[in-house]
Amino acid sequence: MKLTKILTKKLTSFWMLSLSAVAFVFLLTAAISFIQLTYSFQQQKVTELHQIVTEHYHEEDLQQLTVWLEPMLQAFHASEFELTRNGESLIRLEPKASDSFNYYKRYRFEIDAKEQVMMLISLPQPYTLHSPDWYEYLTLFIGLSAIGMFVRFGYGWISREVNGIEVLAARSKQVLDGEYKAASEVSRKGKPIVINRALTKLLHELEDAKKERGRFDKFIRSNTFLDSDTEIGNHIFFANRLDALSNHQVMIAHGVVMLVEFDEFDSGAASVSQAMVAVSQAVNKLIENIPDSFIARRRKHQLAIVVPQLSLTEADTLASRVLNNCLALPMDDVVEEDNYLHVGAAFYKSGDVTSQIVEEAEMALKAAQLQRINTWFMYDKGVLDSEIAKGSVRWRSFLENALVAKRFYPLVQTIVDSDEKLLYREVFTRAHDANGSDVRATLFIPMANKCGLMPQIERQMLTLVMQQIMSVSKDTYCVNLSFDSLTSRAFVRWLQSTLLEHRPLAQRLVFEVSEDIIVKHQSHPMLIKTLDMIRKMGAKLAVDNVGQQVVGTHYIQEFHFDLVKLHRSIVREIHQRSENQLFIRSLIGGLYRAEVQVLAEGVGSFEEWQTLKILGVSAAQGEYFGSAQPEILA
Repeated sequence: MKLTKILTKKLTSFWMLSLSAVAFVFLLTAAISFIQLTYSFQQQKVTELHQIVTEHYHEEDLQQLTVWLEPMLQAFHASEFELTRNGESLIRLEPKASDSFNYYKRYRFEIDAKEQVMMLISLPQPYTLHSPDWYEYLTLFIGLSAIGMFVRFGYGWISREVNGIEVLAARSKQVLDGEYKAASEVSRKGKPIVINRALTKLLHELEDAKKERGRFDKFIRSNTFLDSDTEIGNHIFFANRLDALSNHQVMIAHGVVMLVEFDEFDSGAASVSQAMVAVSQAVNKLIENIPDSFIARRRKHQLAIVVPQLSLTEADTLASRVLNNCLALPMDDVVEEDNYLHVGAAFYKSGDVTSQIVEEAEMALKAAQLQRINTWFMYDKGVLDSEIAKGSVRWRSFLENALVAKRFYPLVQTIVDSDEKLLYREVFTRAHDANGSDVRATLFIPMANKCGLMPQIERQMLTLVMQQIMSVSKDTYCVNLSFDSLTSRAFVRWLQSTLLEHRPLAQRLVFEVSEDIIVKHQSHPMLIKTLDMIRKMGAKLAVDNVGQQVVGTHYIQEFHFDLVKLHRSIVREIHQRSENQLFIRSLIGGLYRAEVQVLAEGVGSFEEWQTLKILGVSAAQGEYFGSAQPEILA
């Protein structure tokens, strides 16, 4: 227990101190009373002796007095007896005592005032005359043992009773530390029981409130970005996700956009919605393993499918499979069974404009419809980029050679706070080919994921950042980690040993993980273990691409993320998009009182930055603050 039972120690220490003080006072008063009683007894004996001596003196029988006086003085353990008259000694006795004493008390009495007759006697201190025997020692031992047993019983009882308060204190400490899940576990040892039950009930209600907040947040996002009939993305979702794949309306990488459209059904809108749901489920099975791919309902009878990082040959194959899988679905009430489903596809490459791509896809759809049969049509783009046409074997060879030659290098972009002061620096990975030309990350990173080389690339980049950049810079750096790296045992072991070796640098590292990875693999044991290890090493955790998908945000607090980065599709033209503003308000409201910082990615204008600050976003990065630049290595 972190509190180390401070309250128990204090109470038991005070109780023992109080008991010891009482026992000390009791023993002290008993000793004083015993001494005083012995003095009283001795005084009484001496007084009686004084009366007898006085009687014998007045009867002038001093000779008879000396006969019995000496044995009596020996019985009194007296060391000296003297009877004087006018200063002259009449009787002086010094009986031989059987025991010797260090301290004596002298008594002086007046026998006859006229003749100035005085009696002087020296007796040992009365309390020294008593020596306890074995019976008294046994009685004392039994008494002390009984007291010790009662004290031990009392100490145990107090400890047990106070331990219940310690349990409550420990649970309260967990609440203050934000460990609500651990604190909410029912403990029957907490006392008072009423307070323990009340705390448990409040924690359960807090957990329910958090879940309800997450459900409400997802409800807001669903009503904003999802189609109410099919529960897939709507036209706003389609526009946002397409913007996410572009930079200022210009596509970052290559891929394909497909439009799937149905003709009218005899039974009306209900049959159309059912057909949309069935087709979306069939298409999702085809594209679910392709990163950043999505499907949305663009119009009443039209679905849009966007799949990035596909070659033209792969796009043709996918279009054919989409058509065949859709035609295999049972469709009732179609007007023409041979002419009710058409697919139009447009292949795009880096640098193409988004609006042009959509227009080309619509033209391809019209071309398919003109054939008046169930078919698909691919818009002919002409000559393709030679880099896109590279096969997997060539890409693997290129990436392995780049790893050996260490041709991967970092680009760094600043992240600023609300006062536009430097907060972090994010590291992006880039590569040179054999001729020294730059290779776009949108080209080699998907292929590195396919070839399973991302752990080696990220290990090389992280080594470069920690050994050559952070050694000369005191700034904090953000590094992205892929799912393959987070679940690779070799990479995780290396990362753990490196962070242990460079423990001070770990506190200046932020590891970013995509929201898509967390949502799809949040129950993966290796992923959970790795993220927990990174956090315990002192590094921070960030989740990026937030808002790209319509999912709940409960995972943010479950995985203890320190930073949340909004996707650029949410940030772009935020001052003109009320639905995106609603999402950001809902997200920040759900993270109220959580120690989570919300950042915006892809800020490109003053209006966007001002709107984000008004909404509560505390930091940002993007072209407005400066583009990514090569980092000077040590």
